[in-house]
Amino acid sequence: MTEKVITINTQPGIRRDGTTLDGDQYSDGLWVRFQRGRPRKMAGYRRISNQIYGPTRGMFVDSANGINNIFTSYASGLQVIGVDNSGVGSGVNNFTFTGPVATLGTIVPGAGYTNGTYNDVALTGGTGTGAKANIVVAGGVVTTVTLTAAGTGYTVGDSLTAPAASIGGTGAGFSIPVATITAVFTASSLNLYQFDASYDAGGGVNQLLVHPGQNLAEIDSTVNTPVLYGPINGTVLTALRDVSGTGPTGSLIEVSGGVVALHPYIFVYGNAGLIKNNSAGNPLDWNGADANETNVATGKIVKGLPVRGGTNAPSGLFWSLDSLIRVSYLGGTGSPPAFWRYDIITSQSSILSSSSVIEYDGIYYWCGVDRFLMYNGVVQEIPNDMNQNWFFDNLNYTQRQKVWAWKVPRFGEIWWFYPRGDATECTDAIIYNVREKTWYDAGQAIGAQRSSGYFSNVFKYPVAGGTEDVGGGFIKLWQHEVGVDVVDGASTSAIQSYFITHDLSLVTGNPAQETPIGDNYWTHLERLEPDFVQVGDMNCYVIGRPYAQAADVTSSPYTFSPTTTKIDMREQRREIRIEFESNVIGGNYQMGRVLLSVDAGDVRGYTP
Repeated sequence: MTEKVITINTQPGIRRDGTTLDGDQYSDGLWVRFQRGRPRKMAGYRRISNQIYGPTRGMFVDSANGINNIFTSYASGLQVIGVDNSGVGSGVNNFTFTGPVATLGTIVPGAGYTNGTYNDVALTGGTGTGAKANIVVAGGVVTTVTLTAAGTGYTVGDSLTAPAASIGGTGAGFSIPVATITAVFTASSLNLYQFDASYDAGGGVNQLLVHPGQNLAEIDSTVNTPVLYGPINGTVLTALRDVSGTGPTGSLIEVSGGVVALHPYIFVYGNAGLIKNNSAGNPLDWNGADANETNVATGKIVKGLPVRGGTNAPSGLFWSLDSLIRVSYLGGTGSPPAFWRYDIITSQSSILSSSSVIEYDGIYYWCGVDRFLMYNGVVQEIPNDMNQNWFFDNLNYTQRQKVWAWKVPRFGEIWWFYPRGDATECTDAIIYNVREKTWYDAGQAIGAQRSSGYFSNVFKYPVAGGTEDVGGGFIKLWQHEVGVDVVDGASTSAIQSYFITHDLSLVTGNPAQETPIGDNYWTHLERLEPDFVQVGDMNCYVIGRPYAQAADVTSSPYTFSPTTTKIDMREQRREIRIEFESNVIGGNYQMGRVLLSVDAGDVRGYTP
């Protein structure tokens, strides 16, 4: 019988950077999180629907009267599905986009986001010698233009086919007829734009604001696309126009960055540091006394979020490619009117992806291009000596705009999903636990293969879209943090979860706590006393090696149940670690104070 009984005292978090021997945190893990400094299995996830077009490029959840409307976007459209507070619902509605389809040489709404045929489109312009009307459809190709009214030199039924159809004529009396336009997306335009959404309670009606403006290949893309809006409980969105502007119907509100509501104002942002807002409470007036337009940074503005403003409310934070800007409402009059103040918090920042920004209890966290950052009144780096190299050295930078963030407040977690290695969709997630002040990751688990998601403070479950195509262009919409298994319709399967301790050997000084001087003995492990809040059987493995750069030797599994009091064994390693695994349907665990009976083993060379 051994004389010493020690406690596994590995520190919370999974250390990926550095060597396995050099660290007090857990050395590996899969689908495991930390609470009260101890590991526990992450929760399961359940399929809400497999009739969502994807991959999804953004989500937004609006909750009212016990129904949670989950808005999801994809390359050429927007959908919504309503679920109850348990995540149960059915029926997916597709939004349609209305407004002018064709203009003279201008990217236009409608056909830029969905395939379709548009009838009786009135073409404008075209007076005088050599006049032409150019029909341009955003992101797609005009395949046919069929005239439905006579014009000078044209008759009803005449057709044109061209990537950008052009109708022209000569003579002072030349006129442009009405046309039917058929627009079809090209393959190169698929998966191009990333969804950005907000809402504004203008006129007492919640208006959904949508902008598919962030290019997934290039965060600094300068292509402008229209902002769309409509009732949040509707299924029709209209191109947002400034009816107070010039022209018979006003000018389109088009930007390359996105849209955010700082009630009662709507802000749009994009190229060359553009920040622009409407007149209070009127989404169709962008020229009122309190409307404003300015360029506050050299780089493109890629993200805007509301922030606490106190007496300067409404206020917002805006991220450019290299700066963080705070916008505050001041009121007052002047020339120009002194309604807004623009403060550059820092001009020495960076942002990896527009979707990598998230608020947690009034503090804003995001990924820079080479570090993690936060804003709590000042911009600060988030210390990370656990897996910063693991993340940035393996991120597929060509897919950087697909990095996105969500949070799981119950466990104090912020997740950043990212495409690892050569992957073109997200395959893993790096996690910062603000409560435990530590870092870990999802271990490239299947549950981390998500293209976008959202956490609502009303609907308590995070929702996310999968990356797998289940046929017909559909993907699965998942409800996370529910149960302990994968529930996919009628099918239930186990989620594998494991964690591996840090080195517990005598050569590092003490199996329970590292000391500068150790004993050159093998560590002999005679007994393990489990202490788990446990459901289902678990496995224990003894892992070790003679030297830091030698190959590991792993024992056969020692299986134990929730009623197992002790596990007797005869295992010894010079450098020793222990793995615990759950991989059964209904399996779950939280580790407590696990005891080990250890003493000094042999002093000998290594024989496998």
